[in-house]
Amino acid sequence: MLQPRLPLRRICCQCQSFGNVVRKGYATRVAEPVTTSRSTETATPGLASTSQDNKLAQSKGDSALRRYIPRTPGTRHLIRPRADHLWKGRPIKSLTYPKTGHARGGRNRTGRITVRHRGGGHKRRIRTVDFARTEPGEQFVERIERDPNRSAHIALLRNVKTKKLSYILAAEGMRAGDIVTSYRAGIPEELIESMGGSVDMGLLASRTAYRGNCLPLGMIPVGTPIFNIAPDKESYGKFARSAGTHGIIMGKGEDTVQKEMVKALGDASALDLQALPPDMLRRFEKAKDYVTVKLTSGEIRLIDKDAVATIGIASNIHFKDTSLGKAGRKRWLGIRPTTRGTAMNTNDHPHGGGRGKSKGNKTPMSPWGVPTKSGYKTRRKEKNPLVVQEHPRNYGKRRRGYA
Repeated sequence: MLQPRLPLRRICCQCQSFGNVVRKGYATRVAEPVTTSRSTETATPGLASTSQDNKLAQSKGDSALRRYIPRTPGTRHLIRPRADHLWKGRPIKSLTYPKTGHARGGRNRTGRITVRHRGGGHKRRIRTVDFARTEPGEQFVERIERDPNRSAHIALLRNVKTKKLSYILAAEGMRAGDIVTSYRAGIPEELIESMGGSVDMGLLASRTAYRGNCLPLGMIPVGTPIFNIAPDKESYGKFARSAGTHGIIMGKGEDTVQKEMVKALGDASALDLQALPPDMLRRFEKAKDYVTVKLTSGEIRLIDKDAVATIGIASNIHFKDTSLGKAGRKRWLGIRPTTRGTAMNTNDHPHGGGRGKSKGNKTPMSPWGVPTKSGYKTRRKEKNPLVVQEHPRNYGKRRRGYA
């Protein structure tokens, strides 16, 4: 026999306040400090952080990553970088355009899959990011936004004179209210007059080499971290654009040429260029127009001194420490599952078939029978003359410390 429902609202009126206190959210954020090997401190003006600021940050309990109490299975392994400074609203619609074909599943116009492991994903809008930084003058940082199309954050700029809005890659530590400038078009006359009518490279670097400023590589001091690096003076930024990447200026061609000339002639006071061989003069003439830059991958290459780059490190440096927490977040990004070749049948993959989990004595191959990894070099034999030292490669060998 069913019993009548008791009027619990009348009985527990005094317990409502207690229930509000005990009730918790679906997932509680827990901040834990994380130490990383990469340091963002530099000797460049505008980039160095004082020890007092670090003490204040530690005293406030600030941390790099944010973990969650596992109220649900999806939040058990979820790790996100702290980004309380990001803009919570929508982007400037005139600076975006829709991403088409995001749900075609990697298929071409005939319906065949040409790119595996693609498909689905949330709708996105592509941000029009200014990688060239051609507009001169001071620009005010309105806000820092998240870009769904890249790992680094972007900054919305407003030109102080023209009031024009644009997006650029944000440097680590850039916040709303900062002032950045692009010197790609040259040094302003006001700056030259403030230095006494002549250009002093040391004084110029102290007034221009600040976080977020765009400068030619020849104007940036040695040892300064840079990102969004252009390969030549006519191009836009193409190197070091993902989160946490940067390059270091190791040397300038003019300084290197001067040292080699002094070593060849033996007397720094009297440099007679006529005493040098013609082939050495041609080599010096070519070398003085380049700057040596070391990238995050370990590659060392020569870049035109008139090419531009942005001072600092690409923002969101803790992106590499992110953990999505569940498979569904991978599908939201438009990435479909990947099946191992050894788990397939023989007619589906060269590694398939057999009675065990091993591929046997077969050479590692792609699904189409092309050899891959384990010492099979697919890099072109023609070396880039601008690459001084290639980044280290293990060619399938196990790294030390890994099983």
